[in-house]
Amino acid sequence: MRYSPASKYEIIRTVEESALGIRRTCEKLGISRSTFYNWYDRYLSGGYEALADQKPRPTSVWNKVPDGQRKALVDLALNEPELSPRELAIRFTESQGYFVSEATVYRILKDQDLLTSPAWIVMKAKDKFDQPTTAINQLWQTDFTYLKVTGWGWYYLSTVIDDYSRYIVSWRLCTGMAASDVAATLKDGLKAAGLSRKHRPRLLSDNGPCYISGELKGWLAENGMTHTRGKPYHPMTQGKIERWHRTMKDKILLENYYLPSELESRIGEFINHYNTRRYHESLNNLTPEDVWLGRGETILQQRRNIKAKTMDLRKKLYWQQKAA
Repeated sequence: MRYSPASKYEIIRTVEESALGIRRTCEKLGISRSTFYNWYDRYLSGGYEALADQKPRPTSVWNKVPDGQRKALVDLALNEPELSPRELAIRFTESQGYFVSEATVYRILKDQDLLTSPAWIVMKAKDKFDQPTTAINQLWQTDFTYLKVTGWGWYYLSTVIDDYSRYIVSWRLCTGMAASDVAATLKDGLKAAGLSRKHRPRLLSDNGPCYISGELKGWLAENGMTHTRGKPYHPMTQGKIERWHRTMKDKILLENYYLPSELESRIGEFINHYNTRRYHESLNNLTPEDVWLGRGETILQQRRNIKAKTMDLRKKLYWQQKAA
């Protein structure tokens, strides 16, 4: 049972004025002597206000992030402001060899007033296809999206993305959306992946004219690739490549381009960042390249080792401070 400050004060006065003594009076009131003495000591040292219940606060926390690491984390956040707390936690852990959780990063950034609302609307991609992939190069998704070059008009980005790893296998900036452009992008992808004719991925696309054309059908048959098309008017079937388009445009469309070569160069820079530097939550916070190259489990084990060492270090520092 919790007592208000007024009730505690009344009990203290009752015990002080009672002729029965402290022990018997406390028994009559239904409280222990230790509780009474606790209230009484607080009253004598702090007055009536000290009788209010205080929220329990630990005097020290064993797993607190040291000031030096907090400063390094803030510096990283200032140097790479585009990273979310989740991405910052992974980047800091890997670059500094010191584990911090996403929640810890969030609290530190909030204390420093470094949290900002995203400047875009989040669009969640469909996480699983009807027949989810279990390895790279089982299924490739492909699609076009359009981008404008000032004074030149619209250009069309053809992309091939690996369904399992989300790795951008190949891409081309085209002046149209012809079947020949799709075939050229796929040819680049097959060359980059180094796949033999016995191991060719299945292709997933929408029902655009270039994807249902006889020309593309013939090219796919010649190159040993099967083709699956999404349900009409249901773009989320190709959710991963649709999400890639949104992510890419959030960055690319922040600038104006006056030459096709400028746009092409910027797309190339971002794709390199996307493949090699951007941590995907759906990939256990690995990059597409990590999964594509098969080094994901090694990286995850390294992170687990860093976390274990960090926890041990924090405990040692805590007990050293307690002993000092």
